[in-house]
Amino acid sequence: MSINSASLEELVDSWLQVDQNEATRTEIQSLWKKGDTKELERRMRPRIEFGTAGLRGKMEAGWARMNDLIIIQASQGLCQYVLQEVKDAKTRGIVIGHDHRYNSERWAQLTAAVFLESGMKVYLYRELVHTPMVPFGVKKMNAACGVMITASHNPKNDNGYKVYWENAVQIISPHDVGISQSIKANFAPKTWSVEQVHSSTNCVDVTEQMRKSYFSEIEKLKLSLYTPSTKPLLFVNTSMHGVSHPIVTKALKTFGISVIPVEEQMLPDPEFPTVPFPNPEEKGALDLAIAQAKNHHANYVLAQDPDSDRFSACELDSAGRVTAFTGDQLGTIFASHVFETYRDSGKPLSKLAIVASTVSSKMVEAMAEREGFRFVECLTGFKYIGNTALDLVKQGYEVPFGYEEAIGYMFGPEIRDKDGVAASVMFAQLAEILHREGKTIKSYLEDLYQRYGFFKTSNSYFICPDPPTIDTIFARLRNYNGLNSGADYPRNIAGLDITSVVDLTTGYDSNNPPTYQPSLPLSSGHMIQFRGEQKTDGTKIVLTIRTSGTEPKIKYYLEGNGKDSAQVSKLLTRVVSELGTDWMQATVYNLGHP
Repeated sequence: MSINSASLEELVDSWLQVDQNEATRTEIQSLWKKGDTKELERRMRPRIEFGTAGLRGKMEAGWARMNDLIIIQASQGLCQYVLQEVKDAKTRGIVIGHDHRYNSERWAQLTAAVFLESGMKVYLYRELVHTPMVPFGVKKMNAACGVMITASHNPKNDNGYKVYWENAVQIISPHDVGISQSIKANFAPKTWSVEQVHSSTNCVDVTEQMRKSYFSEIEKLKLSLYTPSTKPLLFVNTSMHGVSHPIVTKALKTFGISVIPVEEQMLPDPEFPTVPFPNPEEKGALDLAIAQAKNHHANYVLAQDPDSDRFSACELDSAGRVTAFTGDQLGTIFASHVFETYRDSGKPLSKLAIVASTVSSKMVEAMAEREGFRFVECLTGFKYIGNTALDLVKQGYEVPFGYEEAIGYMFGPEIRDKDGVAASVMFAQLAEILHREGKTIKSYLEDLYQRYGFFKTSNSYFICPDPPTIDTIFARLRNYNGLNSGADYPRNIAGLDITSVVDLTTGYDSNNPPTYQPSLPLSSGHMIQFRGEQKTDGTKIVLTIRTSGTEPKIKYYLEGNGKDSAQVSKLLTRVVSELGTDWMQATVYNLGHP
């Protein structure tokens, strides 16, 4: 049955025929009885689509939502695909973990039950874990794949199903397509019981073993210049009602560093009572932590998102003034210290590589050009950062660090995914090292600006819930001057000349004649990157505009760099204004803008 062509009654009937969860069956029956066709249409189509991010959505009954039936079908499809594609998959098994959200533990057990039903070994974490523990376990156990049940920093009503391949990195194409097709070929649920999870000898609890191994790897992140201070800095830490408090506390204690927890946000709570959007990047999300830091006269705030794969930080001076570091600033700080550590070890810089997503700051690129190590950019997301790192290792490079601007940081060779615990440990050590030198993280960043130039980002988005309108906006950008060439992009913005255009949707790169083929793979959504320059003073910008795969947004990532910080800041304001009024035509299309 095609969900798009079927009648609503057929969709409801097909749901009720297979769903054995009484709560979600009752939801659909109640809506049908009330005649709420509008809500049923939202619940029933389009079917939630499996992609490179796996699955993520609202927890409700229906083909378009996250629920038991969708989890079972996804697991059946994944299981059969892995058995087909991965050598010795049955004995190598799957690693499964979950966070504290509603349904997370049950869905981890349902996933395990499906794999057990097909005779696959299952390594199931029996306690709450942070997301990096799944790829860590996949690598350590040489498993065929991994699944983490989490919606990361999404609102409380969402949950997700994140898949890792046998290389311990999130899946990329063609596996997303292959798994999606396999799901459609294995719709009929084979089991609803989780009894095997508790009784089968094929279901192994590796929680304690992997936890000990993980902390052993964290200890290896100790920086050569770090020693515990006799007068240590004060750190306040927030876990955003997530799973990170015991893990971060123990990891930092290994280095002789203690933290003051934000008690209101310390324990796992699926209601997220103090932060409706439990994302350290969201405005106001760190307010409680900052207030506590001021009360304790603390030096820094550390923050992890609920599944603790992302990290953010703030610095407070003696007067209580707060510097909230952006994702790019933290990425640059980490990258610089990784470079300095590598250089001081005596290893050849020609063998050092650092990876960042293409929408992240170009400051690391400038650093690499000056210092002589390799910088490689890739598409957005750690599925690409991790795989790019693995490819570089095969080529003979060391890749001790990678990052994306959305506060995701990867350290060391054991986890090719972002890890908020590792980032917390690295940040705290660096802060202590600088403190002994009479410096702070902020002053260290300012020194980097002096050396490599001032870089400032201005990232945000336009809200557009209508996909055809988004297509129209991007079509206009590709035919901006009316030449109908398909590659007729804007030639200037805010007084800057556009010097290059890379369109990862159509496959066009103005820097690469005569083929004009981009070096990066194509994006599944709209994505265009522009570089511009003001010839009078050499000030430059990089502006990337892309659609979101999970939200009704046109996101933009804007960075300016030059010698004068005030001049760069003013320029970014003008670019954002012209981007909205002229390029996006926000008023014409009634686009929202925060």
